[in-house]
Amino acid sequence: MARGNGKTDVEQELHADHELPPADAQEESPAAAQSPAALASELDKLKGERDLLLDRLARQQAEFENARKRALRDQQENRDYAIAEAVKALFPALDSFERALRTGNRNPEDFRSGVELIYKQLQDALAKIGVQHVGAVGEEFDPHFQEAIEVVDTPDAEDNHVIEELQRGYKLKDRLLRPAMVRVARNPKR
Repeated sequence: MARGNGKTDVEQELHADHELPPADAQEESPAAAQSPAALASELDKLKGERDLLLDRLARQQAEFENARKRALRDQQENRDYAIAEAVKALFPALDSFERALRTGNRNPEDFRSGVELIYKQLQDALAKIGVQHVGAVGEEFDPHFQEAIEVVDTPDAEDNHVIEELQRGYKLKDRLLRPAMVRVARNPKR
């Protein structure tokens, strides 16, 4: 049942459903029924709407680009000056160091109390910006916050507990800045 074009009847029916009717069978479109003046008016109106939408689109794109550039500039400025508050908190301790160095070695006891005051000021400044000391001596060794420099055999301390802090560790909120360097006990009796 093949026809002259090589297609079966079923194939011919499927293609016929998707074909356009002949030109003479088409109905006249509504646009063809309008006068040329009405069409020109409609065309001008559509061009005006198009121009308005293109202008609005260009403005929105420019606003978006400006906002993106402003956000990048603000981020860079925040990165550049993020430590300003931390540095300001250290100024009182720095001032105290300068005063201590100007006074010289008049009285060693006064000098020691001045250094202790400066140490306290530094600790307060660090606490103000959120830096905390990582506890160590007497606690169980925690490799997340402490670095074992030496393991010491001793019956005087519990097994796997810190017996000496060689260098303090610090964290900022939940992030470790520097682990504490410690000696850890190994109790052979336990």
